[in-house]
Amino acid sequence: MRLFRHYDEFSPEFRGSVIALGNFDGVHRGHQAVIGEALRRARLAGVPAAVMTFDPHPRRLFRPDLPPFALTSLRLKARLIEALGVDFLYVQHFDAAFAAKSAETFIEEVLVRGLGVSHVVVGADYAFGKGRGGSVEVMREHAARCGFEVTAVDLVTGDLVTGADQGTVFSSTVVRTALADGDTETATAILGHPWEIEGRVEHGDARGRTIGFPTANLRLGDYSRPATGVYVVQAGIDRGGKTDWVGGVANYGRRPTFDKTDDLLEVHLFDFSGDLYGQHLRVRFLHHLRPEQKFSGLEALKAQILADAAQARIMLARGAENHTA
Repeated sequence: MRLFRHYDEFSPEFRGSVIALGNFDGVHRGHQAVIGEALRRARLAGVPAAVMTFDPHPRRLFRPDLPPFALTSLRLKARLIEALGVDFLYVQHFDAAFAAKSAETFIEEVLVRGLGVSHVVVGADYAFGKGRGGSVEVMREHAARCGFEVTAVDLVTGDLVTGADQGTVFSSTVVRTALADGDTETATAILGHPWEIEGRVEHGDARGRTIGFPTANLRLGDYSRPATGVYVVQAGIDRGGKTDWVGGVANYGRRPTFDKTDDLLEVHLFDFSGDLYGQHLRVRFLHHLRPEQKFSGLEALKAQILADAAQARIMLARGAENHTA
């Protein structure tokens, strides 16, 4: 998959593509339906399949006061989109100047002159342009004049128990709510994959190493905050371009036993030895085991970690390790 950050750099061979438009935060099953429709139509037409997304998320510009809410970093989003089989990804920098473009200017300047699209695929509720003044209807009106087609994909819903097409709307908001509640099963069902974050491993207090449970420590930064507590996880370690997945157990929270106030993700990897300091680590949240709690001392904490680790190993053995795509 090729990645472009400005349409001035756009390769001519990708003109005439079918392109899916959206923020696609999380690349959940609703997003996958939109991108999948673009792929289907592109393959039928024998033209490239593309995705256009925005970075940073528009909310960061319009609501800088919001707490962290991202489900995916740009790197993870690109990785998930590439896995769907897209030919190129266009990442539009979203700043005040771009936000000021009218819907008509966006269509004519970016989609038509810049990218030369033949077909645009969006969600049925897609809005764009200054003040979100553009709609699917506006897109279709201009498409007829500018020589491209438009397809709107209905919102995807599903029954998370039976899998039937009814019930919960698959949206990034619902995923964030599920994660905040510690409901990793619902988040995974809507995403179609375990929720994943990545970050650079940093030095901590090295307290875990002294009790036999060394941890790789990460800050969540702009990521949406999950419920505090202990999770069954998989950690992805880069091995020269190949990712090795290692099961483990992680605590996310403020470590009240030690009177800490900053939030931190501490990941203990099973059957692993090596120095991860300074490396980028991917972490998949598979199951929420229990809330964070304060212990009377190191021995009580160590006993609980042993119990958590034993339970995590059992759950991984039952099938969590299959999430290794």
